[in-house]
Amino acid sequence: MADLPFLWRIRDFTRKLRAGADASLRSEQLLRKIYQTQILAEIAATPRFQDPKRLLAAGYKVFSQNHEDGMIAEVFRRIGTASRRFIEFGVEDGLECNSTFLLLQGWSGAWIEGSLTNADKARAAFAPYDVEVVNRYVTVENADQMISGLAGGQELDLLSIDIDTIDYWIWQAIRSVKPRLVVIEYNASWPPFVRKTVANDPHMVWEGTNFTGASLGALEALGREKGYSLVGCSLAGVNAFFVRDDLLGEAFCAPFTAENHYEPPRFELGGSVGHRAGMGRWVDV
Repeated sequence: MADLPFLWRIRDFTRKLRAGADASLRSEQLLRKIYQTQILAEIAATPRFQDPKRLLAAGYKVFSQNHEDGMIAEVFRRIGTASRRFIEFGVEDGLECNSTFLLLQGWSGAWIEGSLTNADKARAAFAPYDVEVVNRYVTVENADQMISGLAGGQELDLLSIDIDTIDYWIWQAIRSVKPRLVVIEYNASWPPFVRKTVANDPHMVWEGTNFTGASLGALEALGREKGYSLVGCSLAGVNAFFVRDDLLGEAFCAPFTAENHYEPPRFELGGSVGHRAGMGRWVDV
């Protein structure tokens, strides 16, 4: 028979390790919250942030990676919606992406995810909701046909592209569908006047370095070619927002250039403070 005092000591040691890990996580979350509060206060005090036509002050996080949920809501408050439909590339399990909050507000759409494991998790978690999860890798060759088919002939309100690699080339290849709003990840390592993107390599896998995606200047130029204007970037320096030119009016902050709307990398603003994201069946009351 095992030595019970020894087992008790092991159990006590394990409990202390777990408590220490929990305390470390809470400390990390607290420090992140303090940093977020500090940097938001500093930026909010600048005249640039206070311009009512900028999107920055509208940002908040529900299920997005950073403050994109609030900025997306503000864009549609200004330009309206047509179909309340979205398509998003690179959603992983759906718990941290740009369209989840819309989905829970009655929108419908499609998620395209290359990982079978993540796609299965998203299907299971979001089974009660009106979202089609497509397990397929997006390439320059199949992007336009895929998007056109998933749009189903309707005017698409939101297209979100975040595949960490050839995002520029994928957006360039989409010609059949003209969403009202395009949200696409940019590489804030490059200053706004630079126009660079990774080469079109369909086999590229992001390795967690800054060799990824495209500079904001490159995306601004591409958007202009496609009939879109850059109207803002997320405060963390991750996502750029492009509105179709016929919807601009006087609602957004001109000039619509990378130099005007660039936000530097503030990746420390990302991440949740509190419980991790989860999903089940929510009901309105």
